[in-house]
Amino acid sequence: MRKTKKIAVLGLLLAIILILTTLEHMLPPLPFMPPNVRLGLSNIVTMYGAFFISPASAVVLTVLKAGFVLLTRGPVAGVLSLSGGIISILVIIIANLVSGGKISYAMISVCGALAHNFGQYAAVSVLIGSPYLAYYLPVLILTGVVMGIVTGTLLKYVMPALKEITRE
Repeated sequence: MRKTKKIAVLGLLLAIILILTTLEHMLPPLPFMPPNVRLGLSNIVTMYGAFFISPASAVVLTVLKAGFVLLTRGPVAGVLSLSGGIISILVIIIANLVSGGKISYAMISVCGALAHNFGQYAAVSVLIGSPYLAYYLPVLILTGVVMGIVTGTLLKYVMPALKEITRE
């Protein structure tokens, strides 16, 4: 992909990520779900960037998304977005490389969602420093698996539309 086209595509993908992040934050909490559990819809686009553009591009998209969250929701949300996002995308990139692209999107997404939750857990642990946070780990694991399956499955179905954006 030519440099100019790559910049334009990354701009479009970032716009989609920011729209999905904003919309998801505006939605009411999912019924029967713990507080602050989100689908992670923007991760669909970030994973696409990692798989079909470049891992470095996905990292840049993750950092820019965290900057947006920082500006729109404050420093704690920004730190949580960055800590979860960076660890998540690194795990996704490593899982894809190690598997040679043979793991399903859902499985890679589950790995990324779990990493995201643990990254945020680590950041909250540093910020709050409470030993009681460990009681929330089973919830983070369960929701990470469920939401990872959802976003990985959605990636499979929105792939044609995303490929249309990056088509030469």
